Formats: sequence, C-alpha cells, structure tokens
Amino acid sequence: MAAAISCSAEQLAPLFGPNATAAATYICDQFTAVSDKFVDTSYAVDTTYLLFSAYLVFSMQLGFAMLCAGSVRAKNTMNIMLTNVLDAAAGGLFYYLFGFAFAFGTPSNGFIGRQFFGLQDIPSSSFDYSYFLYQWAFAIAAAGITSGSIAERTQFVAYLIYSAFLTGFVYPVVSHWFWSGDGWASATNSDSLLFGSGVIDFAGSGVVHMVGGIAGLWGALIEGPRIGRFDHSGRAVTLRGHSASLVVLGTFLLWFGWYGFNPGSFTKILIPYTSANYYGQWSAVGRTAVTTTLAGCTAALTTLFGKRVLSGHWNVTDVCNGLLGGFAAITAGCSVVEPWAAVICGFVAALVLIGCNKLAEKAGYDDPLEAAQLHGGCGAWGVIFTALFAKERYVNEVYPIVGRMSRPYGLFMGGGGRLLGAHVIQILVIIGWVSATMGPLFYGLHKLKLLRISEEDEMAGMDMTRHGGLAYVYDDVSHKHGIQMRRVEPNTTETIG
Repeated sequence: MAAAISCSAEQLAPLFGPNATAAATYICDQFTAVSDKFVDTSYAVDTTYLLFSAYLVFSMQLGFAMLCAGSVRAKNTMNIMLTNVLDAAAGGLFYYLFGFAFAFGTPSNGFIGRQFFGLQDIPSSSFDYSYFLYQWAFAIAAAGITSGSIAERTQFVAYLIYSAFLTGFVYPVVSHWFWSGDGWASATNSDSLLFGSGVIDFAGSGVVHMVGGIAGLWGALIEGPRIGRFDHSGRAVTLRGHSASLVVLGTFLLWFGWYGFNPGSFTKILIPYTSANYYGQWSAVGRTAVTTTLAGCTAALTTLFGKRVLSGHWNVTDVCNGLLGGFAAITAGCSVVEPWAAVICGFVAALVLIGCNKLAEKAGYDDPLEAAQLHGGCGAWGVIFTALFAKERYVNEVYPIVGRMSRPYGLFMGGGGRLLGAHVIQILVIIGWVSATMGPLFYGLHKLKLLRISEEDEMAGMDMTRHGGLAYVYDDVSHKHGIQMRRVEPNTTETIG
C-alpha cells in the first residue's frame, strides 16, 4: 500500500521566514490531500485486482461443469451439471454464514477462526468484501473437485449435505491452518512459525486440491465403483465420457481461470519491493502466471507421449487431465520458484497422475474424472515440490518477516530441510483431517441409504429417473416418464427434431 506523505506547518514555517505559518499550513494541507488520493487509489487498484481475480476463479465453475459433463455418459449429464450449480449455491450460503469466519476470523486460535460470522464487522482494516468473494470462489472449487469423484452414482441429497459441510467447515479449518495469520502452520504467522518457516502453499495445492481430492477419494471408496467399471475378473472396463469437445472446452476455461487462482492469490498488486524501481509485486504476479503456464504445458506434453507409449493412442482427454494435473501441482509454489523449476514440476506431475491412475485400476477404485488422483496426488507432489525448489529471494519477497533477513527455502536450492519438514506435516494433517471428517460423513450417508442410487436408476441414468428427462433431445417423442431417446435407423426418412 502506498505510504502517506507526511508534512507539518512547523517543518515548513522556518523556510518562509516570520509570520509564514498560514502559508505553510496551506501547503501542507495540499500535500495531505494529494497523499490521501494516492492512498485511496492504491486501495482501489488492489481491490479491483482482487475482484477481477475472483471473477476469474469463479469462471472456473463453468470449466468444472463442462469438464464434468463431457467426462460422464450422456444419461447423467443433467445430474452432474446440476451438482456443479449447487456446489456454488450451497457453498456461497454456508461459506457466508460459517466458512469465512472459521477460515479468517481473526483474532483467534491456531486451529479455527471465530470472528466475522455472516460477514459481521466486514469491511474492516483487515478484510473487505472482495476478499470474501475471492475466498468463496476457492471454497466452491474444492467442493467441485469432490463432485467429480462420486459422479454418476450419487443421490442428490448427498451432494447437498457434503457440499455444505465441506465448504462450511472442513475446508475453512484447513485454510485457517495454512493461510490465516493466526494459523498454527501459516507462513504469515510471524509469532509462531512451524520449523521457523511455516507452510508455503501459496494458492492451495494442499489447501484446495488435496482437500477436494481426498474428500472425493473417501466418497468414491465408500460408494464403490460404477456398474460395469470392472468385469467379473476384476479387469478395468473403460466407461468413456460422452463428449471430448466438452472436456476440451472445460479444460481451456479452467486454464483461463487459473490465472486468477494463482497470480490472484497475491491479493494485492501495487506493492514495490524497492522504491522507484521497475521490479515489484507486479513482476511477481507476472512470474507466477508464467510458472503456472509452463507447468501445465509440460504436464500436457508428458502425458501425451506417456499415454501414447502405454496405450498406443493420442488421447485428448488424457492430455487435458495431464494439463490440469500440472496446474494443480504448481499451485503451491507458483510464486516462489523459477520458470525452469515449473517445467520439472509439470513433468513429474504427469508421471504422478499416470502412476496414480494405474494404482487406482489395480485397486478397483473408480473415479470418473480422476479427481482424487489428479488433485490429491498431483496436489501432494506440488507441496513437496515447493519445499524442494523454492528460491530464497522469492520466498523473502512474497513472505517477508519483520526483523528477519531470511527464512527457510527449498532444499535443492540450499535452504535446508526445515521447509520440507513443514510440508510433510501439511500433507499428513490434511489427509488426517479430511479423512476424520469426510470419511465418517460419507459412511453415515451410506448407512442411512442416502449416498448411492439404486441399481435400476444407475442403469437407466439419473437424467431420466431423477431429473425429468435427458439433457439431449434427439426427437420429439414424449413419454409419460419424460423425454426419452429413441434410435433412428440410418435408412429412415423421418426428420430428426
């Protein structure tokens, strides 16, 4: 934020000689007015930057919706689209009532926030409405990840319950630990830094992606695989999504939104690192966009050739998932690593995703969007990657500590192992917390028969049995149970509506 210009009549009066107090006061008043304008402009620029970033992150919901729709079979399209809408709607209400307070309600303890319920006392010197909007967009992103893991077989009420619980409690507690100034493992908690470092999870490889991925893992494990996903001998059977076009569209929308997700996590742009210099936080914002891009591109190409070797095909949906895996991995360290390191991050992320998918097949685990493997596995790699490659200069610029010249940085960059130790703890506590909360929730829903739909509904498709008709209308034939798809033979003369 721009510093105020100081001026006093007592300082200027001697320069004008005797009886010059009035002139000095007038000049100081003008300086003060100009200074106030600079401060106001600085707030406005930073708020506009944060709001624009929030809009970009929110646009990722459209990307999630398109990706999910294209990755499921046509008979479940309306269902998965509706769940994406409700993730945003239910998440908005519960994050407003409870989530933001649990995440950022300061002053508080290291475990959970306890201020700002229902945005009470907002705006304040700490937060404005724009910050809430930005963090809400992150919360519903975590919920959207989970919905992909349990797609095509989950009851509608289960989506509502888990989405409200995840965005209103589970995710906010994790974000408090690592992002709030009071969090016990936060890199901005200068009073008590874990291992003298805290956790550097800049935009949420752990906080967002691991939380959503692990929650989805438990949901899919407790539900079991979709009917037909594995044959009687246990061999995997591919249940292809119905539209590669929607998958590609969703991937590009997510790519676009990631430029708000990662660079936007600075929350402010008008911060100089040195006075009157071309280099400042605006440069770090640009670097973050570059590292994000390079990690995704490298992961996409690595997946392309890796899957070609393994399967013999050039598969566009695999490439899209690889691209997103690279983005999920770089999200933790995007602001504190060099561009060349981002290439390494993306390369390994692709291998992690391929390996996790192979392991999932061997274990009989079914995740229609590979969400647990992509966000959980690649997110965990991103947390470790940051602890290995974080650069000292960037760490001290992005996470300055008053009274200290330096703090721990990447192990491979000469910074020792304290940051790595903190990040290993982050992975373990996220796995433990999400497992201890979302696991029992999904298990309880399963026992209450509120989790999985019936076998008949699953075979027919939820669009017909739960949502009143198919997403795609191929003819105008109506039936008492809604619009049904009827096959039209190639030699028919009938007009297709």
